[in-house]
Amino acid sequence: MATLKEGDNAPDFTAKDQNGKSVSLSDFKGKKVILYFYPKDDTPGCTAEACSFRDNYQSMLSKGFEVIGVSTDNEKSHKKFETKYKLPFTLIADNDKNIVEAYGVWGEKQMFGRKYMGTLRKTFLINAAGIIDKIIEKVDTENSSRQVIDLLK
Repeated sequence: MATLKEGDNAPDFTAKDQNGKSVSLSDFKGKKVILYFYPKDDTPGCTAEACSFRDNYQSMLSKGFEVIGVSTDNEKSHKKFETKYKLPFTLIADNDKNIVEAYGVWGEKQMFGRKYMGTLRKTFLINAAGIIDKIIEKVDTENSSRQVIDLLK
């Protein structure tokens, strides 16, 4: 599994979004991207994180950023999540786990003493040249967009 660091090229990917449309990171070449990885649609932490980005979406756009969320949930799950919370950004369905592995966010987790493999919550700020400028390792779900905005100052 990859271990990416700031200054690395962001791995390109192509996968389906919540509308079944094929999306590649290279489609955003020339734009800045907030690429955030989250474990599961419509769970408390993931909903708080998505809604934080939703509530500050215009601010992100005004700073020249596109927001893309990625989880291993399928397109149908993403569509329900988008509709329920009125999410204005792209959600990528990484069913085959290629993207989470390329970004090094597929790993061991623990809940209630049980260990299992899953998506680690992490946010990547990618510049217009496709280079990773910042990596947020410890995401504050309720204030995830504020964490990004604070890095942009």
